[in-house]
Amino acid sequence: MVQLLTSTLEHRRSYFTKLIVAIVRQAMTYRRGKGNPLTRAEIDRLNTLLPGVEFKIPELLDPAFLNSFAQPKAEEGPPQTAGTLSAAKAQELAAHLIEITKLDPQARGLRFEGFLNELFAGFGLAPRGAFRLVGEQIDGSFKLQGQTYLVEAKWHGPQIGFADLMTFSGKIAGKASWSRGLFVSNSGFTADGLEAFSRGRQTNLICADGLDLYEVLSRKVSLIDVLEEKARRAAETNRAFIAVRDLNLRSA
Repeated sequence: MVQLLTSTLEHRRSYFTKLIVAIVRQAMTYRRGKGNPLTRAEIDRLNTLLPGVEFKIPELLDPAFLNSFAQPKAEEGPPQTAGTLSAAKAQELAAHLIEITKLDPQARGLRFEGFLNELFAGFGLAPRGAFRLVGEQIDGSFKLQGQTYLVEAKWHGPQIGFADLMTFSGKIAGKASWSRGLFVSNSGFTADGLEAFSRGRQTNLICADGLDLYEVLSRKVSLIDVLEEKARRAAETNRAFIAVRDLNLRSA
């Protein structure tokens, strides 16, 4: 199976989507017959990994398809604590981030989403991959201290301005009232855009840039601490972005 997937990726990429969908559907039938049905978590994991090979498959992101899987009853776990990445994992993710810089622009965006999901998973934030809704796409989501955050991920040259911030804020506002958002832009945000966004409206998102990611990968601070403090500062000041270096966090 691995050889088939690898060969298709390398020599017949146009068939890769059909192959993955066929494998998933066959697995659903086979596993159901064995009394061990395929789970939503496994599909979410697949959707998290696919951007790493520069693919998103609409059929696997369709809400009707995803909702057809039974959701296991959530178990109450211990309170989430601020953790750190192992040195090996931090080094692996840092290398992944460097590799992304060598790709063409479209591929960078897809790989960046995969990188973020790996980072979230490393801190136990239960990430889900990108999913589509009518007329829009969300780049993923994760959970922090019981709160669900929707994710927007951008990797391109220009810094993010007011228009992009408003667009993502509108996506969040169209969901459940308890939804929040994290906008990650590797190139950062314009000062004018952030200032305009902070005026006249309540922010429903927080922002992170490439330097913030560096702070986490260098193991200076915990991602959980970063997100919690950014959310707290946003609540106190209505500012969506405050750099990690200005949060006065203790080193991990």
